[in-house]
Amino acid sequence: MISAGVCLFLRNHRVSPMDLAVAVEERGFGSLFVPENTHMPVQRRHASPYPEDRMRILASLPDPFVTLSACAAVTKRIRLGVSVCLLTHRDAIATAKSASSLDAISNGRLILGVAGGRIAEAMENHGASFKHRWKIVREKTLAMRAIWNQNEPEFHGEYVDFDPIVGNTKPLQQGGPPIWIGSNSAAVPDRVADYADGWIVFDGRYEGDAIADLRLACEKRDREADEVSVVLMDPPQEYGGLQQRYNAGFRDFIFMVTVDQTNDVERTLDKLARLTEKLDRLS
Repeated sequence: MISAGVCLFLRNHRVSPMDLAVAVEERGFGSLFVPENTHMPVQRRHASPYPEDRMRILASLPDPFVTLSACAAVTKRIRLGVSVCLLTHRDAIATAKSASSLDAISNGRLILGVAGGRIAEAMENHGASFKHRWKIVREKTLAMRAIWNQNEPEFHGEYVDFDPIVGNTKPLQQGGPPIWIGSNSAAVPDRVADYADGWIVFDGRYEGDAIADLRLACEKRDREADEVSVVLMDPPQEYGGLQQRYNAGFRDFIFMVTVDQTNDVERTLDKLARLTEKLDRLS
C-alpha cells in the first residue's frame, strides 16, 4: 500500500495554507508537512549550503506550529507534520508544550520531524553549538518524551537540565506524537534506532541503502525495524523515477511542493494525486 503526502514550501505568504490543507485532504493525500527555520544570519563564516535566494526564503518561513494549528482547524483526516523542527533553535519545555497542544487540537494527527539544522551561526544565535547539535537533538527529544509521559517529569543532561516540573498539556497520542529524524548522514540509521520513531530520507542525499541500513541498526539495538517508519522526502514527480524508488523498497512518499500561486499548487496536487494512484496499482 502506497502512502503519499505533501510538504508545502511556502514562498508566497499571501496564499492561505488553510486553503491548501483542504485541497491536500480533498485529493486523498495522507499527510501535510511544513518546514521550519527561525531566521537566517546575514553574516556567515562558511559558504551557504543552498543558493542565496533559497536562504532568504528559508528565513521567512512561517512558524510551523501556528501554521499547522490553522490547518488542523479546517481538516479532519490528514496527518500534520513538521519537516523538520530544528531543536537547536528551540527550548525543549516550550516545544514539548507546542507539540502536545497541536496534537490535542488536531485530534492526535501530529508527526514531529526533528533535526539540528545546517547553519552554525543560526544555532549559535540560540545558544547551541553546531559541533554538538546531534547530542542536543537527542537530549531534547528524550526530554520532550519525559514531559509528555510523566506527571512530574525531570531531566538531567548536558544540554537540557530541569528538576521536576508540572506540565499538564499532554498530547492525545499515547506516548506523544511520533518523532521522525530528517537527516541524511551515515550516522542517522543508528540515531533513528536509538531514539526515534521514523526517518525522513531526502531523495538522493543518503549514500547507501536507507532501508537495509536502518534494519541493521535496529537489529543491533534489538528493535523491530518494522515498527520504524521510513519516508522518502522530495521523490521524483514523474512515474519512472517514482517507480524506481518503489522498487528500491520505499512505500511512503512526501512530495515537495513550492507555493507561489494557489492555482499552480492545485494543478501540481492534481498531477501528484494521479501519479500516486497509478503507482498504488503496483502494490
